[in-house]
Amino acid sequence: MEMYMDYSKEPHLDILCIDVKSFYASVECVARGLNPMQTMLVVMSNAENAGGLTLSASPMAKKVLGISNVSRRFEIPDHPKLLVVPPRMSLYIKKNLEILDIFREFASDEDILVYSIDEAFLRVDAVKKLYQENAYQLARHIQRKIYHKLGLYTTVGIGDNMLLAKLALDNEAKCATDFKAEWRYADVKRKVWKIHPITDFWGINKRTAKRLDYLGINSIYDLAHSDPHVLKREFGVMGLQYYAHAWGIDRSDIQKRHHPKEKTIGLSQILPKDYHTKREIEIVLQEMSEQLTTRLRAQGLQTSCVSLGIGTAYHEISGGFHRQMSIDTTNQTKKIVHEIIELFNRYYQGEGVRSISVSCSKLTTSNVTQLTIFEDPENSLRAQHLDHTIDTLRARFGFTSLLHAHSLMDGATSIQRSKLVGGHLAGEEVKEDDTKSV
Repeated sequence: MEMYMDYSKEPHLDILCIDVKSFYASVECVARGLNPMQTMLVVMSNAENAGGLTLSASPMAKKVLGISNVSRRFEIPDHPKLLVVPPRMSLYIKKNLEILDIFREFASDEDILVYSIDEAFLRVDAVKKLYQENAYQLARHIQRKIYHKLGLYTTVGIGDNMLLAKLALDNEAKCATDFKAEWRYADVKRKVWKIHPITDFWGINKRTAKRLDYLGINSIYDLAHSDPHVLKREFGVMGLQYYAHAWGIDRSDIQKRHHPKEKTIGLSQILPKDYHTKREIEIVLQEMSEQLTTRLRAQGLQTSCVSLGIGTAYHEISGGFHRQMSIDTTNQTKKIVHEIIELFNRYYQGEGVRSISVSCSKLTTSNVTQLTIFEDPENSLRAQHLDHTIDTLRARFGFTSLLHAHSLMDGATSIQRSKLVGGHLAGEEVKEDDTKSV
């Protein structure tokens, strides 16, 4: 007997899921006066190395050369018309903000949910009467506005909720001639259940698919007709969510943002090479700890818990470690550097290191300096004043205006990292040698 779901009790909204096609690559094409849909271009980080990683490939580069967004430099075939350019993260952020300004013409801030730098959800129920257009027409209106103002092509999924809009985007809109697709509750049986393979369904990765296969569930249709009690036993509450999603049900409210119970401030980096010298690793830890405390002070916060994560080199048997330690409440650079170095010395076993992460938790907004009987109060206040002086100078004149000596030593990474945004080059204007043919 066919199962039935009563959709009358579910939200019937007009949600748009909008994605900019090959965002980084398209921005680079437009900046060079080229058509994003007809140009073969890839944005590549560290293109000078064989292991350089593709961050974005234009639609034509994907179609003609089979390049993906995770292709390595050595995997890309030679082609006289293929352009390889370095990333310019500052430019992409600027364009993203310009796109958000266009979105605000069609939805209020509380009805816009930024999913990533190139993708966002919009609820447009409130503006349909204003524009006298339905959701599909509004989507076309937004597409045209972004194209005429920025030269970028967008794809749009439309649905009764965020899930259906996202599924419409990923599974139909990106291949549609007008880059739009609309999936409603009435389309669940005809469209959602036909998604194949199961990993093309939002939220189901290969590992989850393997666990579902163990339960005899090999398709979205199977998932929708499975026993929800069995799914809950196997996956917990996520199992019930998988079941609801298979029926196209998603009660997420675009206006309700997720706020973590406990705030954490941290940063991480993959090192440019395997580090085998303890002193070089400690230099990087010092630099990262200094940057971490700068962020703390900029937000008026102090911490009473520091964490350190070490990822080892590929050939090492050990996978590294992640440890944390309670400390006296502080935001002073010298103290936090000392505690993180102590954590490192306590657990480091001499392995080659390739990635490092540091973070602070148990944060407070108190501006009171905690003193101890083991420390001279005047020294502590002088250290605090020095930290704030350094922060002020760097904020005004840039990070490299004031450097510690260890940042000039072998193994240091902070000077190079100061030029990055999101782990990649911030970028400036296009230069002649920035564009290379393969």
